[in-house]
Amino acid sequence: MSRTVVVTGGAAGIGRGAVERFVAEGDQVVVLDRDADALAALSDELGVRGVAVDVGDRDSLAVAAQEVSSVDALVCAAGIQRYGTVVDTPASVYDEVMAVNVGGVFFACQAFVPKVSRGGSVVVVASVQAYAAQKSVAAYSMGKGALLSLVRAMAVDHAADGIRVNAVCPGSVDTPMLRTSAAQFGGGRSTDDVVAEWGRSHPLGRVATPGEVAEVIHFLASPAAAFVTGADVKVDGGLTAGLAVVLPEDAR
Repeated sequence: MSRTVVVTGGAAGIGRGAVERFVAEGDQVVVLDRDADALAALSDELGVRGVAVDVGDRDSLAVAAQEVSSVDALVCAAGIQRYGTVVDTPASVYDEVMAVNVGGVFFACQAFVPKVSRGGSVVVVASVQAYAAQKSVAAYSMGKGALLSLVRAMAVDHAADGIRVNAVCPGSVDTPMLRTSAAQFGGGRSTDDVVAEWGRSHPLGRVATPGEVAEVIHFLASPAAAFVTGADVKVDGGLTAGLAVVLPEDAR
């Protein structure tokens, strides 16, 4: 049976992967994204309904929610990557990260959860950096950690409404956001080479595709996960399973 699914940040990256997966299942998908041109192209290609919204604007989220009568699944995939320590991150960058990565989820849920039907679900895209951080991602890592706390709180608050709330925590995923970072820090190397190098830090030896993360999002949003709520599922190719310890035989 066709469901109504709302995906924020659905015009690119993991969000687009989720859109494609739900469309393939025959669901009706409403895509929220601030890139109006990408939304138009996505609507033409997949037949989804696109709504131009910056999730950092809570009022716009509330207006967008008024256009949807009921929702079976809400996927919060919109997010940005910014770099800096607590010392050198400008206040404006901190505010931007919190507004999009945390507020964009909080206020999307505030707007759409009242429209989620019993038996429905919310899936939040967090990150392995909610558990452990690389250097110079203080605001980003903080925000992703906050999302896991929000997911647990919402799972408790809305269980009586029959609404499940879960998170996926990807490692490196081959998205435009990752490739922008690869170009920024590549030191003149090709983006493909940098992405491949980052992939080798994962035990599986590569980065994920958006579609691989989307499969887990789809599972969590489906009746197959009917007894799963308040969970954070790592989709990280084993990245957080290992310790960065070089044994003597590894050094040879």
